[in-house]
Amino acid sequence: QVQLVESGGGLVQAGGSLRLSCVASGRTSSFYTMGWFRQAPGTERVFVAGITWRDGSTTYADSVKGRFIISRDNAKNEVYLQMNSLKPEDTAVYYCQIIAGPLRAVYWGQGTQVTVSS
Repeated sequence: QVQLVESGGGLVQAGGSLRLSCVASGRTSSFYTMGWFRQAPGTERVFVAGITWRDGSTTYADSVKGRFIISRDNAKNEVYLQMNSLKPEDTAVYYCQIIAGPLRAVYWGQGTQVTVSS
């Protein structure tokens, strides 16, 4: 089992920045990828950014390219999402996800609220 805990959400004005963190505990030796998803009220949860645990390759949704940066610290079992130039449409609950283990199990954090005011 893997447990994920996010932090760093909050309220920020448009154009501001926030940094989300997600720390993983449990059987962390078999991570494949970690990522961030978000879900706005009344919408589906969507992919934001992802990073491979081994070599740090990154992918981003088009909506956040050039504004958000995903990174990881393997020694701390943490993944981060640096969010810059935030827009009101970035308002959502942000979830950390990890894919781990031989069966590529998917684990989710509890979510952290990000609110961007105009």
